[in-house]
Amino acid sequence: MRWTVPNILTLLRLLAAPGVAIMFLYFSRPLADWFALLLFGAAAATDWIDGYLARAWKQETKFGTMLDPIADKAMVVIALLVITGFSGMNPWILLPATVILFREVFVSGLREFLGDTAGLLKVTKLAKWKTTAQMVALSVLFSQGIFEHFFVMQTLGMEPGLIADILAGREEDVLGIGWKHQGMLVTWWGGVICLWLAAALTLLTGFDYFRKALPFLKEEARA
Repeated sequence: MRWTVPNILTLLRLLAAPGVAIMFLYFSRPLADWFALLLFGAAAATDWIDGYLARAWKQETKFGTMLDPIADKAMVVIALLVITGFSGMNPWILLPATVILFREVFVSGLREFLGDTAGLLKVTKLAKWKTTAQMVALSVLFSQGIFEHFFVMQTLGMEPGLIADILAGREEDVLGIGWKHQGMLVTWWGGVICLWLAAALTLLTGFDYFRKALPFLKEEARA
């Protein structure tokens, strides 16, 4: 194994994956949301940087090729578990998350079954777009948690009618809850749309891998 800069970045991304969940164990919200967002965003950025450096510096290695998709999957799976939990198992999050997790398990099983021939399931451009969509969606949903926390804390104890009047512009918005509410809605629906898009791309790439593996899954004809 060669300790090149791209390989070190990939390893750091893998180690950052459980750190996203650990943030919520050691910090209270919204600090946990901020730290998780920054850690996840920085780790997601290395997904592009390490690949670019490996190609530019001609430092592509077997170790990096093996570890890169593992780090990506660990990041996505752990972030999905955290966001699904804090969303209260909201079906808008739970359903695409289930699709993504199912596909990852299914394709990993295919690779294990194919063994030496698993090389035919190389990462495609569509799969890279899928990973990008997943990371963008999860980053946006982490930021939604920040807006939601501040909105909920600043409206705690307020009469529902007063909140409605402030949001409708009939009362002065001294605390700025209007833009926090707007940010909460925009990041929620933006994150949900991106997550469903990622789930659709996930299904497409999973079907593509299954189609490529299908010839190796057929039973041999018996005499």
